[in-house]
Amino acid sequence: MKYNKSIIAIMLTACTSFLGACSDSYLEDMNTDPSKADVIDPNAQLTTAQLQTYGRLDMVDIYRNYLSAFNQQFMGCWNTTFHGGRHFIDNNIMGYGWTLGYTGAVANLVDAEYRTKDDPAKVNINAALNIYRVYIMSVITDLYGDVPYSEAGKGYLESLFTPRYDEQKDIYDDFFKVLAAAVDQFDATKDELTSDVIYDGDIQKWKKFANSLRLRFAMRISNVDPERARQEFEAALAADGGVFTSSADDALIHYMEISYSFGSESYSDYRGNAYSKVLYGNDPANNPTYLCSTFFNQLYDTKDPRTFRIARCYYDGLMSTSSPDNRIDLTEEMIEKGIEFQPCVPGAFSWEPWPTGYDSDILKEMAETNPSIVYSVSREVEPKLATTFLMSDNPGVVMTYSEVMFLMAEAALKGWSVGSMSVEEYYKTGVRAAMTFLSDNYDCEEITDEEFDEYYSNNPIGYTDEQKVRSINTQAWILHFLNPAECWANVRRSGYPVLKSPAEYGFEQYLTDGKDIPVRFCYPILESSYNKQSYDEALQRMGGQDSWYTHVWWDSVN
Repeated sequence: MKYNKSIIAIMLTACTSFLGACSDSYLEDMNTDPSKADVIDPNAQLTTAQLQTYGRLDMVDIYRNYLSAFNQQFMGCWNTTFHGGRHFIDNNIMGYGWTLGYTGAVANLVDAEYRTKDDPAKVNINAALNIYRVYIMSVITDLYGDVPYSEAGKGYLESLFTPRYDEQKDIYDDFFKVLAAAVDQFDATKDELTSDVIYDGDIQKWKKFANSLRLRFAMRISNVDPERARQEFEAALAADGGVFTSSADDALIHYMEISYSFGSESYSDYRGNAYSKVLYGNDPANNPTYLCSTFFNQLYDTKDPRTFRIARCYYDGLMSTSSPDNRIDLTEEMIEKGIEFQPCVPGAFSWEPWPTGYDSDILKEMAETNPSIVYSVSREVEPKLATTFLMSDNPGVVMTYSEVMFLMAEAALKGWSVGSMSVEEYYKTGVRAAMTFLSDNYDCEEITDEEFDEYYSNNPIGYTDEQKVRSINTQAWILHFLNPAECWANVRRSGYPVLKSPAEYGFEQYLTDGKDIPVRFCYPILESSYNKQSYDEALQRMGGQDSWYTHVWWDSVN
């Protein structure tokens, strides 16, 4: 899918200007700034919200700093280990999902939905806005728990500058209602969606997306409200438009190839995948993205054909800050020499312990003619994220067909009415789709049927229900390694894979803000001053303390 760069740049400029009129509770003054635009095309606001999801550099930093560590998929670089790996609370960074989420995507979506809700000529854009608002709000509430929802983003519209914190149970209840209504609202004879960077205006795919989100949310609440979960899941399957039936339905945000600069302009240019950029790093040669041993060993020990499509060992001494080129790949040499891979364990920096090196013929030969290569014994034995996942035009993952298959598998295991396929058939389809997803979207070498069949025969779903639910959600964890918010939510909800605290790897003395893996984000500190009443009411429901060890509602039975 290609988009005109100048058109998107104009829309982003307009929407950035508009954001001053849609601020959060403690930015009331900005809501009356006369220099800001009063009206903007709601299609442009949807586009901006979509692009900001993975394109806003400061917001996605919560993924690198916290979620990738909590999920134990990445570990070793300074940002990931220091914050999430060492359980250190940085209220500023942790608050980005809130402060930037509300003033950015939520503000645009609420405003546009508000101005189109009674316009018969804009029923389709209104429906799409509602669906995407639900998705964005699901990320926020899954991070923090009870949050402003029904009154969020209405400071400029209704002078609601101190919105109440809705209970998460009520938020999810409204999610189901809004998604169902949006699907019914679409009308192919009415307005077209323009500049939609997910589905290019295809309302049939928007219906599938809304219904598939209902599956996700139904499974999310399945431990705390199993009957409601079953009802919503089955209703979504029966809804108009159906759910994802192939990878062609995947909800992916399409980004552009842009500069790898980490200057001030990077924080307002949403055209590229900023998550890929932060995984590349602002000091890539010295601070690359290393794989956590939990993630790498799961792949490597099961002979998963994705292992060395995701993980590679590189000499990065020639890398620049402007491009993820010039990496020297040592992976195949290590395999041929039988060199042990040494991934970073939870809580460890890449130098803890200093890895045992090996004598690299590749680097030795290159060092003879290239004085830039400082060679002694290569320590590049710690698996890193493959270069193909660092490109700014990589898609932003919202939801995939593979995830739907895993949800269907678990629903079938629960005995819900989900169709004629068996638990294992849904599961096997999901695993295959997850593998194909890499070659379809990240230029990975395609996994052959022979590779898949050998892997699957050696790693069956299991025999007991416990083995099956573990297999399903472990595969979902692998699938979601580039969708950190959904990954963390599903790990907390399902309990799989079972992750051990960094304390069990010898780092207890460094875990400054708690030994166990956190289960929610703390609220931004400014909320206690600027929205004190609503903040205090939310804290009272949590026992009086804003702890990142207080489970959110749908996780409260764990």
